[in-house]
Amino acid sequence: MEKCYRTLDHDRIEFHDTTGRCTVASADAAAVGIGLCVLAAPEIAVGAVIVLGVVVVGVAIKEAMDAYELRHAYPEEAGASRETQVASREAAAQSKPKLNPEPAGQDWFPPVPPESLERERSPECRPVPVPHRGGNDPHNDCADLLPQNSFPGWDVLVNGKQFDALALVTRTLWDVKTDEFDKHNLRSQQFFARVKLPELQRERRLAEACGYKFVVGVRSAAHKAAIEKLDNTLAVVVMDWC
Repeated sequence: MEKCYRTLDHDRIEFHDTTGRCTVASADAAAVGIGLCVLAAPEIAVGAVIVLGVVVVGVAIKEAMDAYELRHAYPEEAGASRETQVASREAAAQSKPKLNPEPAGQDWFPPVPPESLERERSPECRPVPVPHRGGNDPHNDCADLLPQNSFPGWDVLVNGKQFDALALVTRTLWDVKTDEFDKHNLRSQQFFARVKLPELQRERRLAEACGYKFVVGVRSAAHKAAIEKLDNTLAVVVMDWC
């Protein structure tokens, strides 16, 4: 004890004489400080040694001292006991669940509610990038420029429907409309919006069935107003980027 005491970091360790015995310690104990007195008596050391910010369980000190005495008194039993303790510690360590490492350079999908995860286990709900439908490059370019588009350059197949874009960070599927809506007269605009409405509502149902939100992207406020007049539950956004 006298040999090891000098190696302790005394700036971080406090000793408390909970029994009052060390206040009248012998001259030899007083010469090396109250700490030696506390550590020399296991019954005092229990709960009496404090590391700044962390309470050191004094029972561990007492167990170490008892093991030392046992090892000298009964070497064979002590060896078996020590092996048992080591095996117990190893078993406890193995039983602790291992944390999954953070992904490194892998595609990241945002957290989703449990019910959404259940739906995505269905193959039809898993988003699959597919080539753009050809023949309308301005339309495809507009979809590619959509903020937070997770698959620019691709459409996304979900639940049997080919959507124009998917923003994974918000779990939103998009149908982009790039028609020259404002060039038509009011009667034609209303007719056009009414004809397209059932398909938009169907797309929303397909998206929501797989746990996604659905947004219609249009190029003008007039187009947005015409759709919302027919169904104000549809989310419509004027695409100012195209």
